Amino acid sequence: MLLLAIILVVLIRGGSLKAGPAVVAVLFGFFLASTGMADDIQRFLDSIAGMINSISF
Repeated sequence: MLLLAIILVVLIRGGSLKAGPAVVAVLFGFFLASTGMADDIQRFLDSIAGMINSISF
């Protein structure tokens, strides 16, 4: 969550994302979290995070 918030702030400050679309994106994510798709999305993101975590540099 913190990483996404940092990315959002960087995009807004960099000018590539205006405040209006950023608010819409945040609200969309907020309302999407209350749907039935939330568990599937969480499992998908957890699997991606697990794959990234298993990469050795």
